[in-house]
Amino acid sequence: MDIDSFSTKQEEVISVADLNRYVAQVLGQQVPMLWVKGEISNLTIAASGHWYFSLKDDSAMVSSVMFRGRAASVGFRPQNGLEIEALGQVGLYEPRGTYQFIIEQMRQAGKGNLHEEFLRIKNKLMQEGLCDSHRKKSLPSFIKTVGIVTSLGAAALQDVLTAIRRRAPYINIIIYPSLVQGKEAPYALSHALMQAKQRQEVDVLLLVRGGGSIEDLWAFNDESLARLIADMPMPVVSGVGHETDFTIADFVADMRAPTPTAAAELVSVTTESWLSLLEGYRQRLSRGFAHRMQNFSIRVDRVSMRLVSPQQRLAQLQQKYHYLQKTLHQAIQQMLREKASDLSQEIRALQAASPAVEGYYQKVGHLTTRLNRMMPLVLQKKHAQLQAKKEALQAYNPRAILKRGYSITYNSQAHVVKHANTVKAGEKLRIELGNGQLEVVVLAEEN
Repeated sequence: MDIDSFSTKQEEVISVADLNRYVAQVLGQQVPMLWVKGEISNLTIAASGHWYFSLKDDSAMVSSVMFRGRAASVGFRPQNGLEIEALGQVGLYEPRGTYQFIIEQMRQAGKGNLHEEFLRIKNKLMQEGLCDSHRKKSLPSFIKTVGIVTSLGAAALQDVLTAIRRRAPYINIIIYPSLVQGKEAPYALSHALMQAKQRQEVDVLLLVRGGGSIEDLWAFNDESLARLIADMPMPVVSGVGHETDFTIADFVADMRAPTPTAAAELVSVTTESWLSLLEGYRQRLSRGFAHRMQNFSIRVDRVSMRLVSPQQRLAQLQQKYHYLQKTLHQAIQQMLREKASDLSQEIRALQAASPAVEGYYQKVGHLTTRLNRMMPLVLQKKHAQLQAKKEALQAYNPRAILKRGYSITYNSQAHVVKHANTVKAGEKLRIELGNGQLEVVVLAEEN
């Protein structure tokens, strides 16, 4: 049923749903969009994102709703007791027949057009990415010079200077004076920032001002100023107003401090903190150096245990020679005993096999004589072989080589010199001879 077909004849009976639908249509067509001022109460933020609350003043109250799509554009979070100005349309919730105010826009009471302009600029810059965290610069690890953009007569300047001098007197301070309030303030602030940008003389820049109303702080909401802040080559810390004050400069700056004093504390590491940090580095360096020295000492010990000097090597070879000589002698003796045993067995076997023992005795005597004659020759041959091996071992002895007229040359680092191009004229060398050493100086090198 619509308004045109709706009949008000007394005898016609309609349903409750038709009645509520009719009233909803009348309200929608007859009552225009309105700005309504009131205080939020009974606030409920549903899981769906819709806001349900009552809007009241001293005399009346109206149920209100702001759906999720519209609520997302509000630049603040509602709370009970907050006074707002809301633009909306009167409607009827037909299932229950309750009258409600459906809100399209909302702003905090008293801020009016300035707050709307603030939100417009903020949303524009955020959409362009000027407020993104990935483009913000980090503060230097060590700050030597701090620039301050503010008014020379501002109390915030004295707060910043006091905080920096108290915490970090080693920091140099450069002030770029500027207006911080009024119509000319945005231009003055931009001019001060341009000076800092051109001079390139500070590590970080503080943009500070004390608290005030939205009108007092409006210069820091200027769009051109915000773009200049985002384009500064050095990090910019915004410390404008009190902790609850927010300006566009806060969103585009590389870091936001709740107060001017807090901004000063962000960029001024105390001397005690630096000393503590340096002490930590010193202890880590000391422990690391001691650990490396221990590792090097262990490596040296392991390498030295694997090294064998020529004298030790010669002693090992001599010991091996004596062992081989003794083993050979024992082997020959064992062989002789075995041959003698075999010979005795053969004699006994011959005696048992043939009664002609005398002939065999003669043969045995002949073999014995032959064996006694050959044995010295075998021993002499083996001894000659041992002597040849001994002489070969002696030939490998570096000392023996030196005694034949050769020498070994060492440089100043005790390294053996193998090529003439590894030494230079004037360099001192040590020459080891078969008997003694010589210290010499190189007159010239010839390749």
